[in-house]
Amino acid sequence: MHVPTTESPAPRASRRWRTWTAIAAAPAMALAGVTAIAGPAPAAGAGDPVPMDSPIGWASQNGGTTGGAGGDTTTVTNGDDLVSAMQSDGPRTVQVSGTIDLSGMNDVASDKTIIGLGSDATITGGGIDVDSAHNVIIRNINFRDWDDDAINIQDASTNVWVDHNSFTGGHDGAVDAKRESDYITVSWNHVFDHDKSMLLGHSDGHTEDIGHLRVTYHHNFFDGSDTRHPRVRFGNPVHVFNNYYRDNAEYGVASTMDAGVLVEGNYFEGVDHPTHVGYGSSDDGAVVARDNVYDDSGDPETGGSVDPIPYSYSLDDPGDIPSIVSGGAGPGNI
Repeated sequence: MHVPTTESPAPRASRRWRTWTAIAAAPAMALAGVTAIAGPAPAAGAGDPVPMDSPIGWASQNGGTTGGAGGDTTTVTNGDDLVSAMQSDGPRTVQVSGTIDLSGMNDVASDKTIIGLGSDATITGGGIDVDSAHNVIIRNINFRDWDDDAINIQDASTNVWVDHNSFTGGHDGAVDAKRESDYITVSWNHVFDHDKSMLLGHSDGHTEDIGHLRVTYHHNFFDGSDTRHPRVRFGNPVHVFNNYYRDNAEYGVASTMDAGVLVEGNYFEGVDHPTHVGYGSSDDGAVVARDNVYDDSGDPETGGSVDPIPYSYSLDDPGDIPSIVSGGAGPGNI
């Protein structure tokens, strides 16, 4: 048994090792200062991922996230029609067919589901901007070669679910959330051949984010992506569970500016710095790490306490995460 400490990892001659932090719930809470967490129900066992019709985690709170349910369904095959449908009034499900080229960032209105058909629906060149919107779902789309962000959630947007997408080759963030946005779940996405993955929090000086930026990240495959999985400012509690981290060059998770991040049941493979407490010029946040696997990886930095998680969730065995997540993340798996 290996209990993470608040100390930074010491250099080692070899990193060929594997450690499982199997900490019981009650001792973990006592060690890390976590209180009254609703906590996971044990998963029934390893196997094929179970398709979801609604989000787990923060997007299930605040009334839940239903997107365009109850509205019309529109299928689009070009950028103009996609933008028009995303910005239409009222609830609507927008089905993306084939490859669509966008330019710049394009707003989506409240009560929308943007969902790809099949496994090859693709958006290239531009991105989707969830700006001051509520109740938005983005699923089953391949995002490629965007110029800004692929998905940007900002300006007090709430109840957003980003699920079963893939992201590669973009300029900036794959899924960034900032400026008082809240109640977000990012699940079952595949990020590969990309640098900056998921930023949470606009800047060190944007203290208006305090009390917001509550996000769940689960069952994502961070596959050779470099950094920000996520990088968190101010949000507390942020919940990072059952993700698969593989060969992330810079780090896995960074908690800064008094953020509180619970990191549990993840599998880190070939990651020198699984978690950071503080990063760059940003002040420290808190990281509570438990029940993670560190395979050929460095020691996590941990410390501080995290606010209670209010929802129930099922935690998969962390040893099974590579097979579960690599087989179930990305488009074509819903």
